[in-house]
Amino acid sequence: MKQKRDYYEVLEVKRESSEQEIKTAYRRLAMQHHPDRNPGRKEEAEEKFKEITEAYSVLADAQKRAVYDRYGHAGLGGTGGGAPDFNASIFSDFGDIFGDLFGFGDIFGRAGRGGARTPAGVDLRYDLEISLEEAATGLEPKIKIPRWEACDACEGSGAKPGSKPLICHTCGGHGQLRHQQGFFTVTRTCPQCQGSGQVIREACGKCKGEGRVRSERVLELRIPPGVDDGTRLRVAGEGGVAGRGGVAGDLYVILKIREHPYMERRGDDLYYTIPVSISQAALGAEITVPTLRGEETLRIPEGTQSGSVFRKRGLGMPSLEGHGHGDLYISVFVATPTRLSREHRRWLELLAPFIRPDNQPLERRAGEKVKDIFG
Repeated sequence: MKQKRDYYEVLEVKRESSEQEIKTAYRRLAMQHHPDRNPGRKEEAEEKFKEITEAYSVLADAQKRAVYDRYGHAGLGGTGGGAPDFNASIFSDFGDIFGDLFGFGDIFGRAGRGGARTPAGVDLRYDLEISLEEAATGLEPKIKIPRWEACDACEGSGAKPGSKPLICHTCGGHGQLRHQQGFFTVTRTCPQCQGSGQVIREACGKCKGEGRVRSERVLELRIPPGVDDGTRLRVAGEGGVAGRGGVAGDLYVILKIREHPYMERRGDDLYYTIPVSISQAALGAEITVPTLRGEETLRIPEGTQSGSVFRKRGLGMPSLEGHGHGDLYISVFVATPTRLSREHRRWLELLAPFIRPDNQPLERRAGEKVKDIFG
């Protein structure tokens, strides 16, 4: 029984190659070894093409690739057995290769699709900026989206009102033409109807036969509490509509969290620094500090040092997954007065002998505590 070659060797790539490098290698080898490009050695080319296609079907799938990297061919069902199951959708990335070479677009057709092709909708992107407070509480903003919508005059068919599209005689309404290419069957989109399976004799006057028109739509979104900068929200079916009976795409809302004046977010935790006076740090005090939920009381213990960090549990950001809240970390620094009256200076001079430190360097571990907390 013939021993299987290493899949990385088959595609002539390294084990650490990226997904794009693997795609590029497959593209090059598929063009080189396709049976229709090698009529003088068709059987040999077919075997080679099968081998590189099998290798790509594994290395292009992250899960299968991980199993193969760990266990080799044995992890995929044995070293001598048949090829692993192919997912025909992996070939959709390379329709342009085979279309350019052989005049057809889809390899193996569209996975799971046997009839006329429904035009795919257009996905849209909308960037939305919100404040940190809004990210914490959630909100329901209204946004205006310019997009393609189905023509109301012809109900998206593209045909003149009162008439209907006709079945395409070239493909018989299937939207595809099938061809036998070597060891497998391939299909190409019907050039007459562009895959819709229908042709229009009289076009709609409003949309000029396209089946869609430009419009604007106001949408009300629901932004859940806990979203972060870069969070992507998908609104299904609210993208642009494809022409002539096509479905709508999706809308992707990308969130940008506006920078807060003094709070910094790290995951679900919040951080900021607040000044205290020498007397508050030395004698202890209770001060009022801001949080996203309003003001809270913070107790400053007697003898607090500059750089000390206090934690307020549960006063950070809510978890987007709904698992409670993060914490709020407040760092204090002792504010040294810069302008002193004569009287204030005299009082400090009287106190100086009693509050003077020994002016020795601190051990590094003490200085690292704040660094560890703040990352």
